[in-house]
Amino acid sequence: MGAGINRFVLLFVLALPPSGIVMGQMRGNVVGNDSSRPNVLFIAVDDLRPQLGCYGDKVAITPNIDRLAKMGVVFNRAYCQQAVCAPSRASVMTGRRPDETKVWDLKAHFRTALPDVVTLPQYFKQHGYDTRNVGKIYHDPKNAQDPISWSAPEIMAVTDVAGPKYILTENLPTEGSWKAAATECVDVPDSAYVDGKVGDAAVHLLSELKDTTFFLAVGFRRPHLPFTAPKRYWDLYEADNIPWPAHDRAPENVPAIALHNSVELRGYSDIPDIGPLSPQKIRELRHGYYASVSYIDHQIGRLIDELERQGLLANTVIVLWSDHGFHLGELDLWSKTTNFELDTRVPLIVASPLLHYQHVHTDALVELVDIYPTLADLVGLPIPPGLAGTSMAPLMENPDRAWKKAVFSQFPRPWMYKDKPEVMGYSVRTADYRYTEWIATNDKSIKAAELYYYKDGVETANLVNQAAFSEKQAVMKRLLHDGWRNARPENTGRPDLSVKN
Repeated sequence: MGAGINRFVLLFVLALPPSGIVMGQMRGNVVGNDSSRPNVLFIAVDDLRPQLGCYGDKVAITPNIDRLAKMGVVFNRAYCQQAVCAPSRASVMTGRRPDETKVWDLKAHFRTALPDVVTLPQYFKQHGYDTRNVGKIYHDPKNAQDPISWSAPEIMAVTDVAGPKYILTENLPTEGSWKAAATECVDVPDSAYVDGKVGDAAVHLLSELKDTTFFLAVGFRRPHLPFTAPKRYWDLYEADNIPWPAHDRAPENVPAIALHNSVELRGYSDIPDIGPLSPQKIRELRHGYYASVSYIDHQIGRLIDELERQGLLANTVIVLWSDHGFHLGELDLWSKTTNFELDTRVPLIVASPLLHYQHVHTDALVELVDIYPTLADLVGLPIPPGLAGTSMAPLMENPDRAWKKAVFSQFPRPWMYKDKPEVMGYSVRTADYRYTEWIATNDKSIKAAELYYYKDGVETANLVNQAAFSEKQAVMKRLLHDGWRNARPENTGRPDLSVKN
């Protein structure tokens, strides 16, 4: 980044209220609404991997997300804490990691383990923000929601009231069966499907909130399976130009526990229960994923346009994140639920009106758990104690500065367990390597280990216990066992308020 931009940024940074100083007047435990604080538009996209133009994808048609990228900071190396919906979202919204929330599956609620935890939107509500939710922010079922987080009831937060995934009669659920096709392409308006309805509701709500100081969370479900999107988004792509999966076989020497049988995809009516997918089906699925991404990109563009129309763009922090990545045939896997790169790496873009960048990228390692303290920091709220992430605001001030040594993810086996997981796979990622240990939950014995070097961007061979990599394995093992607290950046200028063991 040029020195001229750095000087310009510094002037705005000096104008930011320091962390720990609360603006406004206290009303009990609620801080009065200070209209000088920025609004927050918090956009979550389900199953979105960094398959976007601003991340270098030459096929993806994502002009609106690319536009957002030009307004802020693109985090090239952002990682989720667990690569499946409920655990990742619980981690983001509480600012805690899965072993603290105790949410490792799709059933547990974070308030069982943390009944008094203050969620991200709840914290903003306590400080005078009007906090609203449209679409999927927490996991889908009604019992997974958290009404105390919001100033008003959620809108279309769960699929049974949000809108349809399918249009075609043959794909509509019937009594005793939920199975339908994994893709659908129909010439209908955007609002025929659920995410168009979410986009409509969010745009309307922005006009309602324009005279408040708001935290608006908008959650889109595509490109989660099924890959259903209006035909015009499919037509953006030539099927023959859809790239084939890179490295479409499992890594050499990979332990079986690290893999899965793509059960999420196998549940669809046009997908075989076992065995390989045909080349035609692989291309169709990948085409459907791209179409779904472009469909959501258009909805995001509508939100940015409405902010601009209402005169709110210059006073709104925008964050775009995905709960986890996704395999599209790479490593012979489909969907998520692993510790591999394509499942754990996510897109993350943050644009702040007080930090004037022009399409800045950073290669610093960051995590989704960092979003909570970052948003508090950016709007001038004190960073609350107990969070397991680190504010990225100093990194946004200087995207080239030294930052985290490593980031951490995990995944249980078996994935759908009864009482508790039998084994937990703990994974640490540095700039070039990933090391994972699969640890039994009863006796803490190591059942398997993995070491990968990312010279090709994906896992090609497990290098664990190879003599040439013994030194690197020892370093990575030590990083993993030292844990996330010891991998944090030094001298951020922000207080360390994380829980100490």
